[in-house]
Parts: sequence; structure tokens; C-alpha cells
Amino acid sequence: MSKELEIRVKTPCIGVCSTGIGDSVCRGCKRFAHEVIHWNGYTQAEKRIIDQRLEGFLAQIVATKMRVTNQDLLQWNLDTQQIPYPAHKSPYIWAYELLRAGASQLVDLSQYGLELDAQYRDVDLRNLRLAIDAEFYILSEAHHQRYFTNANQQTEADNELEQT
Repeated sequence: MSKELEIRVKTPCIGVCSTGIGDSVCRGCKRFAHEVIHWNGYTQAEKRIIDQRLEGFLAQIVATKMRVTNQDLLQWNLDTQQIPYPAHKSPYIWAYELLRAGASQLVDLSQYGLELDAQYRDVDLRNLRLAIDAEFYILSEAHHQRYFTNANQQTEADNELEQT
């Protein structure tokens, strides 16, 4: 069995679920409402598909804001400071976990093997983390809109046409 298949997919829930108040995408973990509801019934393969989508979106967004210049240094700092991070995922996910854990305490990201893109060098790291999170939500919401909401509306429209 491959190493990837051996890793059990943990719930991405962070305890800030907004699907209970009507959001189609959770503002906490960025899963779709139906994924939150059915998570415990999914197979590991189904959970992995969702987890890979979320990882891809978040890594893509973080990579537009900073560059991992030294993965080993980043990992060493995370380990030394006992900041939890998914070692099997992209180092850009690790960078986000670093920001989540201590954006207000970070001064020089080069000491962590990271370099901010020029347009973000003067941005407070707490605000950068919030911006990343907001962009992650927007991307997840757009994905849901494109592949679920619009698809459902089209199916309903097709059904109405068939009935006439």
C-alpha cells in the first residue's frame, strides 16, 4: 500500500462551522455543507479527494503571497516550536500553519525559510493570514457555485423543460 493511502484523512474541521446558519461553504474549514454533514460516512478515498481540493486551494493562495525558500528550515522551526503541521502536505500549508499559530509574533520570515512577495512585505502578518483565509473562502465558494449550485440550477431548468 502506498504511503499516501496509509495516512488517515483527519477532519479539516476547526470548530467554527457556519453551515448550521445556512452557509453553503463552511467559513471555518471551507468544506461544502454536504461534505460537513456526510463526512463521517465518507470512505478514506472520498475524504482524501476533499482534503486534496482544500490543500490545493490553500497552497495555491499562500504561494501567491510568499515563497518557501528553505523547506528544511521551515520544518525545523515548526518542529522546534511544536507547531502542528501536516508533514505529508505542501510546505505552503506549513507556512499557513505557522501564520495561524503566531503571525503576531513573527518578525523576520527569512529565519523560517520564507520570503514574502514584494507587494506583501509591508503587510502586517496577522492581516496577511486573514487575507489568505478570506481568499480561501472565496475560492471554495466559487468552486461550489460553479460545480454544485449552477449544476443544480441547470438540472432543474432541464427538468422543467422536459415537463412542458
